[in-house]
Amino acid sequence: QLQASGGGLVQAGGSLRLSCAASTPVLSNYHMGWFRQAPGKEREFVAALTWREGRSLYTDSVKGRVTISRDNAKNTVYLQMNNLKPEDTAIYYCAVRQNPNSTPLATSGALFDLWGQGTQVTVSS
Repeated sequence: QLQASGGGLVQAGGSLRLSCAASTPVLSNYHMGWFRQAPGKEREFVAALTWREGRSLYTDSVKGRVTISRDNAKNTVYLQMNNLKPEDTAIYYCAVRQNPNSTPLATSGALFDLWGQGTQVTVSS
């Protein structure tokens, strides 16, 4: 089970750090991801990370502003978001891909097996 937290209301240019805690140990071969869904839009990929090596992948719109990281001891993945923009407003979901089988980091939500409940991020202009 995944528990996401850290969302809130912030002004443009501000920062938030989202957390996603796994209730069971995250195995080293897992991939962790963050996705978001804005009102009236489809869910989109934000960032992903390999648990073992910490390799990361970002969607272009957040590169340079967002960092995905992990704390192995806490079974937690983070999404540090800086210089937030109104277009970042969405519900953010964390997800885990449990059997990537040595494939590259995926951007498709369909490949992720388990999802958290989402946390709302609202950026005011």
